[in-house]
Amino acid sequence: MSDMSRLSTADHSRMPPQVSIPRDYNAAHDIIEKNLLAGRAAKIAYIDDHGQYSFADLAERVNRSANLLTSLGLDQEERIMVCLLDSIAFPSIFLGAIKAGIVPIATNTLLTTEDYDFMLGDSRAKALVVSEALWPTFAPIVAKQRTLRHVIIAGNNDHGHLLLDKLLAAAASEFSAAPTTCDDPCFWLYSSGSTGSPKGTVHLHSHLVHSAELYGRGLLGIRESDVVFSAAKLFFAYGLGNSLNFPLAVGATTILMAERPTPTAVWKRLKQYQPSIFYGVPTLFAAMLSSPDLPARSELNMRLCTSAGEALPAVIGQRWTEHFGVEILDGIGSTEMLHIFLSNQPGDVRYGTTGKPVPGYEMRLVNEAGNDVTPGEIGELQISGPTSALMYWNNREKTKNTFMGPWTRSGDKYLVDQEGYYVYCGRSDDMLKVGGIYVSPFEVEAALMTHEAVLEAAVVGQPDEENLIKPKAYIVLKPGLKGSEALSEEIKKYVKSKLAPYKYPRWLEFREELPKTATGKIQRFKLRRSLV
Repeated sequence: MSDMSRLSTADHSRMPPQVSIPRDYNAAHDIIEKNLLAGRAAKIAYIDDHGQYSFADLAERVNRSANLLTSLGLDQEERIMVCLLDSIAFPSIFLGAIKAGIVPIATNTLLTTEDYDFMLGDSRAKALVVSEALWPTFAPIVAKQRTLRHVIIAGNNDHGHLLLDKLLAAAASEFSAAPTTCDDPCFWLYSSGSTGSPKGTVHLHSHLVHSAELYGRGLLGIRESDVVFSAAKLFFAYGLGNSLNFPLAVGATTILMAERPTPTAVWKRLKQYQPSIFYGVPTLFAAMLSSPDLPARSELNMRLCTSAGEALPAVIGQRWTEHFGVEILDGIGSTEMLHIFLSNQPGDVRYGTTGKPVPGYEMRLVNEAGNDVTPGEIGELQISGPTSALMYWNNREKTKNTFMGPWTRSGDKYLVDQEGYYVYCGRSDDMLKVGGIYVSPFEVEAALMTHEAVLEAAVVGQPDEENLIKPKAYIVLKPGLKGSEALSEEIKKYVKSKLAPYKYPRWLEFREELPKTATGKIQRFKLRRSLV
């Protein structure tokens, strides 16, 4: 089929790459074939915890995966759930399903049995591909799934089901791509659930290449010579771009790590493989800077870092750059938009802001009446761009309220400063009105984070004795420190010196950890719930 995307990049640095995708198009075929045609068959595509794999190896694994799925009777447009730790198995199965026209659902590996029960039923997946280490969470529920026909285990023990490696070995190594179109459903991602129940978000075949060209190549400047490492996992929209479609779009080499991204585990990979691009999240950057394993600048080879998942406190970005001499490009993306659409840019980093729109995307800020706000006024961020999801599966009401013609609602509050940089003010449902004035929890959190004792902070609204809303802060202290009334008062006084007096937290609660999603977002709704 004629499905190779055609690209032409304008000369002006602020102009987005022009991406033309033919009607007959299969994303997996395009991604793989471009690398083989470019002569990269022998180049290393992936390095995981067990070995390294060339682009030719990856192409064969993708074809074998497509053949094994179709040999099980799975048809085009049917869905499979993919719950795999980061290893070569993930891109193989994910792209193999897409090449066969089957729709993979990349699934968070840190959820509960109840979550997976909901997702399997909601998606009506016909097959489940799961890492053996994660199998115990699925074992109690697979037998009762009405549509599930096959369970494939990635590991050494099949637990009474099918074994992935055995199926791959028996499958043919050649496969002709399914006759899909650029507008066909390609894959799903369930939302992270930071504001409630997860929603099945449906993305198209055209979205992977658009995201790779607009952000990956256009803004990030990823290139063939890069070695990349993402602490954010492949199941997360941010991690999927970082470790799959961005590096594969240019032929870069990607490091995959199955274990949890602790500072120790991340430093180990950064030292061992010397990646030139490192993708992190704010909570991890903060923990890494406080780690006793913090390496010297000369020990690493990073030329660029990125952050997403939650707004990056300015103090963390500044400390990172001072220590390593490398910028962190803080940006915001979403499951609905697939990846980052608003970002700081290389050579134009303004810590404390989320930068400017990624070329190829448009932004607007609107008030509660849906009208554009005035400069400097807080409004809800809405985005227009070519990677907006088709819909939420089986959820018409939320689809209508989020996807509004060319515009997608983010649920985030922003303002634009005098120089055109976007400043994050919190989630729409996180904003506080204190004395009739809107207060951004993130602004208070950012001030708290500059205190030398604070590692993490989250701010929510709590009613006082007169039932008026005031800020309350939940604090995680740096290792070795303990909370006390004296420290609490010191921190309050410190924030008063940084912000307008009405913004300081009236209450402080010290905690060992804050509730987060697997993607690193603080779940403030859980903190608010604890106040009820």
